[in-house]
Amino acid sequence: VQLQASGGGLVQAGGSLTLSCASSARTFNNYAMAWFRQAPGKEREFVTARRWTGGSTRDADSVKGRFTISRDNAKSTVYLQMNRLKPEDTAVYYCAARYGWSVRYYDTSTWDYWGQGTQVTVSS
Repeated sequence: VQLQASGGGLVQAGGSLTLSCASSARTFNNYAMAWFRQAPGKEREFVTARRWTGGSTRDADSVKGRFTISRDNAKSTVYLQMNRLKPEDTAVYYCAARYGWSVRYYDTSTWDYWGQGTQVTVSS
């Protein structure tokens, strides 16, 4: 499975940005999808994850109420809508996929496939 992330860029604090992640998976709706991020000098951290069609989502406390993960199974694409961005959201954002769900969705080792990352920079 190949993942291609896009949509990053420079935005002012309080602004919005939408990331996309296109998947090559043939049965995309059987895959759980997630977004992680990695700031300079820090470990990669969990942002949000979503199960397959109609499935529930899980969000990191730091993004609850601001970020929304969604998916379009017909396009094999997952999105990350980011609102009310803060300078501390600055990071490289990675999409990830795995077949089926895991209760350890927050753990990077749980995810089998990764996109190349897209840079998000939020200026103050």
